[in-house]
Amino acid sequence: MSARYTEEEILHIKDRILEQLELVLDPELGIDIVNLGLIYDIRFEQNGETEIDMTLTTMGCPLADLITDQIYDVMKEIPEVTKTEVKLVWIPAWSTEKLSRYARIALGIR
Repeated sequence: MSARYTEEEILHIKDRILEQLELVLDPELGIDIVNLGLIYDIRFEQNGETEIDMTLTTMGCPLADLITDQIYDVMKEIPEVTKTEVKLVWIPAWSTEKLSRYARIALGIR
């Protein structure tokens, strides 16, 4: 028997997922993947299965495996999440427009 979450509970769980993802740093830039704008979507199902759509700053990023491994690690801290799948997506392409204000300041980008 699986738990039934209300829409409000799901929104709260997604917020906690985002908070956890802020712990995942891009090793080259030293900024978390949320503020870099790399997280495109989070889908949390009633059974706890979670899909995360993310991109990378460059298509051939050699750190993709390291970053996704960190995502799997931090997701273990959310008890409602029973399974995590990270999907790399390339559309829309990442650009500096996706950076948060914090990331812009940290990187010296106006």
